Amino acid sequence: MERLNQAIASVEHQLVEGEGEVDVCRASQIALMSEHHFRRMFSTLAGMPLSEYVRRRRMTLAAASVVSGQEALQDLAVRFGYASADAFSRAFKAVHGIGPEGARRPGAVLRSQPKLTFTITIEGSTTMNYRIVEKDEFTLAGLCTRIPLIYEGVNPTAAEFVEKITEEQWAKVDDLSDQEPAGVLSVHDAISPSREEGTELDYYVAAATSRPVPDDFDRLDVPAMTWLVVESNGAFPAALQELWPKAFGEWFPANPYQSVPGPEMVVTDFVDHEQTHGRYELWIPVEKTPAS
Repeated sequence: MERLNQAIASVEHQLVEGEGEVDVCRASQIALMSEHHFRRMFSTLAGMPLSEYVRRRRMTLAAASVVSGQEALQDLAVRFGYASADAFSRAFKAVHGIGPEGARRPGAVLRSQPKLTFTITIEGSTTMNYRIVEKDEFTLAGLCTRIPLIYEGVNPTAAEFVEKITEEQWAKVDDLSDQEPAGVLSVHDAISPSREEGTELDYYVAAATSRPVPDDFDRLDVPAMTWLVVESNGAFPAALQELWPKAFGEWFPANPYQSVPGPEMVVTDFVDHEQTHGRYELWIPVEKTPAS
């Protein structure tokens, strides 16, 4: 975690020095990670995308200057990397709930985003079941839609999409499955690099297959890759959604791998008719870190 905290310190330095757009690539190099993995680690551990944290920290730092009233809004906008006073005012209001003019009034309540520091909590009472799987190229075949990224709870857009799938379509997808991960999968792909909640991604209900894809199905061709497979059991969707923070908060810091762009595949096997509890697998594409 030391390298990750050094990277966050680099982000903070850029914000304090008013260097404009934060150089995330520079920060990821300090963390000895790819930019993709650095953003992925940050969003999972912090509970917010890096872009949102930067916005909140920038407006936290800007608040003191706004309240002092010693600089014109246009000058503040330039110093904090905005093209105009209007753009700066909109960003300020999005974080604090009031605009710069309102912030200068007596009794105005502002919001502060503390500087983050990551630590490892050593529990040691449980182990994490995982596998590293090498897979040749294959195809994901099934039905696809666009859904917003949601970090907690049931995604209503995804749930509505799944509800409309007919029994015939479910059977057709299941029949295509001829390799691991077996069965009908939930697949997330084309996720925004910012990983900001509300941004859209491709959501597939699909099977991993080498068979011909029916004309009425969507397809995603996946190249040969290495996969981290982590497992859990428990209540849906909490036990499933805990797999991401477990992977990025516990497994990656202890192993010489980093995530890479690609589809993230989920296997869900419910153990009750009400579909409230199940066994889950999360497949994340990975590569060995350059230093390994």
